Amino acid sequence: MAQPPPSGQPGQGLEDRLGNMTIAGQGPPAGPQQGVFAETESVVDAPGQKRQKRPNQRVRRELAAQLTIPIDTRAQAMPPQPGFRNQHPNQNQHQWPNPQNPQNPQDQQHHNQPQRGGYGHQSRGSGGRGSRGGIGGRGGGQWQGQGRAHRPQDSGSAHFSGEMQAQGPQAIGRGNFQGEAQAHRPHSATFAPPNQGQGAPFTQPRHQVSHSYHGPMVAHEHMNPPAGQYPVDANTSALPSPRRPDLQSPRFRNQSPRFRNQSPRSPGHQSVNSGSAFATPGDILAQAQHLETLCNNVIENAEIHPADIWRKEAFRVRIETVVRDVITGFENSNAGQEWFPRDSVQLKCFGSLMSGFATKDADMDLGLFSPVSNPQPEASGSPIPRLVEKAFLDMGLGARLLTRTRVPIIKICEKPPEELRAALLKERENWEKGTEEEDDVEEAHDDVEPVPEVEEAQLPPGSEGKNQAHAAGETEASTPEQLLESLKQDGRSLTNYYNAAKKVLRKLGGHDITHSNYSSMTPEGILLLNRVCLAFVRGVAHEKVRDALLNCKSLNQYDLLNMKLPRTLFGVLYQVEGQMLAQSWEDRSVKEKDDDMEQRAFLTLERWKDLMHRSTAGQDPLAYQKELQNSVETLKRIPSLALIHLAQIQHEPAAAYHRRAHQLLVQLGGSDEVSSSDTILPIVRRHYINGIWNDEEREQVDEFSKLPYASTLGAVAKKHKSLQLAHDYEKGLQKGLYQEPAASLVKCYVALLRGPVSKDKRGLIVPLPDESTELMSTIKQLGDPATQSPSQPRDLYRDRLEFPKSGVGVQCDINFSAHLAVHNTTLLRCYSLCDPRVRPLILFVKHWAKVRQINTPYRGTLGSYGYAIMMLHYLINVAQPFVVPNLQLLGPPIPPTMSKEEYEQQYTCKGYPIHFWRDEGEIRRLAEANQLTVNRQSLGQLLRGFFEYYAHHNFKTGKGFDWGRDVISLRTQGGLLRKTEKGWTGAKTVVEVKDAAASPVAGGGLSPAGAGIGSPSGGGGGEVKEVRLRFLLSVEDPFETDHNVARTVTHPGIVKIRNEFRRAWGIITGAEEGELLEDLGEVEGRMKREGFEALLGELHGEGLGGF
Repeated sequence: MAQPPPSGQPGQGLEDRLGNMTIAGQGPPAGPQQGVFAETESVVDAPGQKRQKRPNQRVRRELAAQLTIPIDTRAQAMPPQPGFRNQHPNQNQHQWPNPQNPQNPQDQQHHNQPQRGGYGHQSRGSGGRGSRGGIGGRGGGQWQGQGRAHRPQDSGSAHFSGEMQAQGPQAIGRGNFQGEAQAHRPHSATFAPPNQGQGAPFTQPRHQVSHSYHGPMVAHEHMNPPAGQYPVDANTSALPSPRRPDLQSPRFRNQSPRFRNQSPRSPGHQSVNSGSAFATPGDILAQAQHLETLCNNVIENAEIHPADIWRKEAFRVRIETVVRDVITGFENSNAGQEWFPRDSVQLKCFGSLMSGFATKDADMDLGLFSPVSNPQPEASGSPIPRLVEKAFLDMGLGARLLTRTRVPIIKICEKPPEELRAALLKERENWEKGTEEEDDVEEAHDDVEPVPEVEEAQLPPGSEGKNQAHAAGETEASTPEQLLESLKQDGRSLTNYYNAAKKVLRKLGGHDITHSNYSSMTPEGILLLNRVCLAFVRGVAHEKVRDALLNCKSLNQYDLLNMKLPRTLFGVLYQVEGQMLAQSWEDRSVKEKDDDMEQRAFLTLERWKDLMHRSTAGQDPLAYQKELQNSVETLKRIPSLALIHLAQIQHEPAAAYHRRAHQLLVQLGGSDEVSSSDTILPIVRRHYINGIWNDEEREQVDEFSKLPYASTLGAVAKKHKSLQLAHDYEKGLQKGLYQEPAASLVKCYVALLRGPVSKDKRGLIVPLPDESTELMSTIKQLGDPATQSPSQPRDLYRDRLEFPKSGVGVQCDINFSAHLAVHNTTLLRCYSLCDPRVRPLILFVKHWAKVRQINTPYRGTLGSYGYAIMMLHYLINVAQPFVVPNLQLLGPPIPPTMSKEEYEQQYTCKGYPIHFWRDEGEIRRLAEANQLTVNRQSLGQLLRGFFEYYAHHNFKTGKGFDWGRDVISLRTQGGLLRKTEKGWTGAKTVVEVKDAAASPVAGGGLSPAGAGIGSPSGGGGGEVKEVRLRFLLSVEDPFETDHNVARTVTHPGIVKIRNEFRRAWGIITGAEEGELLEDLGEVEGRMKREGFEALLGELHGEGLGGF
């Protein structure tokens, strides 16, 4: 049986154990420290000994201008120390294998390997100056002065023999630093808290501590602390206040401070978005003050009202009664007797309302717990979720069971609109009949999609319904041969056709080749994939393209079916798309702009032909797929080929279509002015008209083009814009979007748009009546009809039964497997109690991510929980000194006599360890006594460091977070693991087969009609789902260590997130214009309004759109 560490012996008090903890890694670093001190010179003090040369004033100014995060990326082995201080986070636990993750040897090896040291973080706001003038950072920086060697310290005490002299009286730790300097110490969040009464005073923030929900009807004494204000760090408080007259000007009133006296950038010290290379202490202080002002404003406006908490709690009690009645009745009915303990069923609140990070618009997350039920409610085939859903619908609530999520979830709203409730009842009825509609949302999460300009160009423009999916034959087919035979493109776009082929492949039990599954593909799986690839090619609608593809060596039928040389379905998609472009070379009506461009286009086409006839395509299908993708992108950039395929995409605004056509006109050497020598304009103009999507609009524009004054591209485009605007208004009228008297004015305006176009000194315009002020004012207020719901395409990311964000009363989600989520909530809540700065910092980052639109997992970005972990990682492992200790490293000792069964029952959940320091009363007591941290940085300083850390890529600069290699791991000493350690090195597609939810009839166990048809096994009762696991951003769940919280982040998502961090840092330092908290939704709305007003001005003459 594993023995606990010596320092964890029973009977030892908390303060004694904390006193035994010191900063991890007591030895000096093995090499020169990266960061600002890497540039200081070493001088010989004695044979074999070196010390740091004191920098002169010029060097100190240059060092002060560097980024304020010196990072040591080298792995530092931490020698074992006596006592609890240097133990691995799990070394005080029994080392039994994790039953949930038996195939993850990295985690097991991790226990026996030295941990990488945490990032050292040094901020100018927290730095100090020794009496000798050396620049250093408190609590882990590198002090310069006499260069005294590292002095080992006693294992039973956290006292340091030494004395630190800084700007302003500061006592750090449990004693004083004596002497003028001390060697570098790696940073750790297991540092002992200072004694009460020592250190600088630490007052409460001026905002109130959270009123968030902390349990059923329970109030805590910390809900109304005395008001106060964060003091700035002692070192920065001694800095002179900078003169910032320009900050009062309107230009800088709502954005980051900038300074007129900034020094020019030095080429030797430039960095990404770092602002001025010579940032003065005054600059840094002003930036921190500005961030603190923004943070306080956010918290003031985001605070949830206590009345809202009581209302949510009353709703929880109400629905808990219903859930208890449902489960008790079901269990008693099955047993044939009344035996079930009704009170054992609970709805427990978790999430932001319990952790302390709730905002005004926060929904309530509830976990359903019924420990006596057998099987458990979350088990596959359990009828309880459907029974609970039906009970909620019967009592008039809006309720919908989501089964395609990681765990079953019921979404509930208190007061659903009648239309929404009718749709929910209809969906429930469809489930009971086995006629549920399949949702294609998962298709929107593919990393790469074909460019729509070319994929739509394969079809001649026709009616608006032409591009809809025709999947009836695929649905009716039952055998593999019938499924393959039914795969036809018909009138579908290439994207929809490709998605249909993917569904056929899944129904047959196969999947496409990716980097993560290529090595495990079986010959049978390759053969099935190749058969679908060939069926996909045979079903292409364009006859010449189809024949050319089937005659290519890369798609040789013998190689694919007999030799079983693998191909990828995604690669075949690129072959179809590229061959459509190449096939049109001989059909060109115009050549390239000059002979040089023509020769380049010809060589590009020849390379494509060579690629298509490559006989070795199956040797490395993924590399061949990448070559095809690059070659197709090159073909798309040939203007003469793009002109042949010029066509308006469905729902594409006429203005955007006109811009594409005009760009091709210029690239081909033409101009939009009538000239007898210009042969390009008439050709482009004709292609533009033929490519208009709507049949009626195309015919009317064609007739208009025959008029003598409509001989330019701009003229026919203006008529097209007028007709499309009229069409959008008519759709809005049909859907009841406009009410009287606005509806009458819209009808009048539609008649004007469809009327004749006249020509005057302003050019071609749609004339308006003399008294049109009221009309145009109303039209402007109504906005662009193309951006409103009747004219919008279906949003694949939006649930068609999504609840409104407001006006429906209390909303909540009931999670049927929230056991780990409850412990996660408790962990976050304990962190919020450790320091009053934690909550406002996390709330600010959540608000920033929301307004910048990077907090939506189903749109490929990161959820709020992920940003909370990112902030905690910074506060625990990067900020120096740490702001909060690592609670998972400070868990209470495990009795050595505890059995394995007792350990699993008390310290694990679902097979995962949940051991951490969760004594909220003791944490609150020590926090109020300022004994958990010596960090005195302000909110602004911490926010500045947070954005600086994540804005810089460690691999390139040696500073910041290494997005490509690191995994944020709160449970780990130092807070980081390598992706290679966890095997999180590439995207993986996991095929999940779930049993269908049981039918809500007495006895359970029955599946709804039609469930499971087309499962890989060929039998019923199952649902096949491909889950894409991505590791572009890796954030490990604190307990469920094989779960990446950021698994939903796609490639466009990670690019957007990183760009937003860079933008934020650029605004903070003054290197970029803008407002840090500028709402992207408002920006997009403003741009749409401005674009609509510009369209009105173009149609009716310059200035007439401004009524």
